[in-house]
Amino acid sequence: MLRQFPLASIGLVVGGCLTVIGLLAYATGNATLNLVGFFYGIPVLLGGLALKAAELKPVPYSEATSPNILALREQQATPIQNQIRKDVTRYRYGQEAHLEESLSRLGLSPTDEERPVLRSLRETEVNGNYTLVLEFESPLVSLDSWSEKEEKIAKFFGPGIRVNLSQPEEDRVDLALIALPG
Repeated sequence: MLRQFPLASIGLVVGGCLTVIGLLAYATGNATLNLVGFFYGIPVLLGGLALKAAELKPVPYSEATSPNILALREQQATPIQNQIRKDVTRYRYGQEAHLEESLSRLGLSPTDEERPVLRSLRETEVNGNYTLVLEFESPLVSLDSWSEKEEKIAKFFGPGIRVNLSQPEEDRVDLALIALPG
């Protein structure tokens, strides 16, 4: 629950309240509250603004996960699948894109402008196996480029993972990470 709430907003609200209290205390001549408001409120407010500027919003699910898939996730999901799902569905700070470093290591992000962008994800099952599907907007990296890296992607996100790539529409690539049984 807490990872779904932006830390930047907490800083902005708390810092803003303390700063307003400090300003009101200054106007009414209350020196103690004035100091608390200025010495704590302004730095917390500025910290909240800095976090807001560096905030990367969570990736949404493209479709709701059914209870059957949730049960399958509990039984079959690999630690890497769980880590990816948790990382991309929470607020991040100081990064430009989700899975930025992973895409770079896989050779799928030659430059920041060409980097595929993770737009959504979904959980499903393929042949009875839990599958995490990452839906990338990839206008400058073709499906052929992704396919050339398929084995490297499987090793990178493995063990216990099989990769399936598809292109449901132009400029979009779906990367399915399928948990292997046993």
